[in-house]
Amino acid sequence: MAGAQVMKKFIAVIIAAAVLGGGYFWYTQQAAHGASDELRFYGNVDIRQVSLAFEIAGRIRSVSADEGRVVKRGEVLAELDATTLLIQADMARARLGQASQTLKKLRNGSRPEEIEQAKGQYEAARARARKALTDYAIAEKLWKNPANRAMSTQQYETAKNSLAAAQADERIAEQALRLARIGPREEDIAAAKGALDEAQASVRLIEHQISLCRLVAPQDGVVRTRLLEAGDMVSSTKAVYTLALLTPKWVRMYVNEPNLGRVRPGMKALVYTDTAPDSPVQGTVGYISSVAEFTPKSVQTE
Repeated sequence: MAGAQVMKKFIAVIIAAAVLGGGYFWYTQQAAHGASDELRFYGNVDIRQVSLAFEIAGRIRSVSADEGRVVKRGEVLAELDATTLLIQADMARARLGQASQTLKKLRNGSRPEEIEQAKGQYEAARARARKALTDYAIAEKLWKNPANRAMSTQQYETAKNSLAAAQADERIAEQALRLARIGPREEDIAAAKGALDEAQASVRLIEHQISLCRLVAPQDGVVRTRLLEAGDMVSSTKAVYTLALLTPKWVRMYVNEPNLGRVRPGMKALVYTDTAPDSPVQGTVGYISSVAEFTPKSVQTE
């Protein structure tokens, strides 16, 4: 009887030990699994920068930003001397005004005063032609009468030529009067409209070139290097500044091979820095390189 009780106690102890052992194993596995869900990698912050240069050639008039200065998007950092372009702009605007007035004149047609003037010129030319015709008739009659000899051949030819010239002037004056009454042709108006459009485009082009004389910051950033000074000659291939962009910020992390399959684009991450270890920055995995590379010595640390 006593032996049976001892055996029952022994079995109970074994069961309790098994339960405790299983619980401990489950806890350690869960803890290990939970710890393995956290991925920790090391890397460095990538500085993305742009080289700022003028789009046109010229001489620098002013450079306003020093190295280390924080600049805002759209802030003017340098300017070119635009004296020549400003003069060209004045000339282009003058041509634009002239083209505009020419088109306006053609569209309005002839004024009543111009029509009356053309009419008067035609009537005067017609009167001269009639007189020349009368003079020629008399000269011809005298020249064809050899007995009279009152008109020489030279005088006859002069009268004949005067008649031809007077009749030509009459036709020209008549055509001018007709054109004054009907106004300009559609082709002339279209040509004047084209000249006006060209003049407007010339003004816009020069104004655009003047705007290119200002070098502005494309984004918020910090001036890293100032490469040229006022008075330097520049071209579109010669940078004036290098600008480090403030946003977006990129961190290059190096993932060891066993964990490559656990990292996916779009995953959330916390970025810790040595400067502020208690203030992590929220981030997202944006890109996974398809080319493997060794972790640099500078980031091989714990």
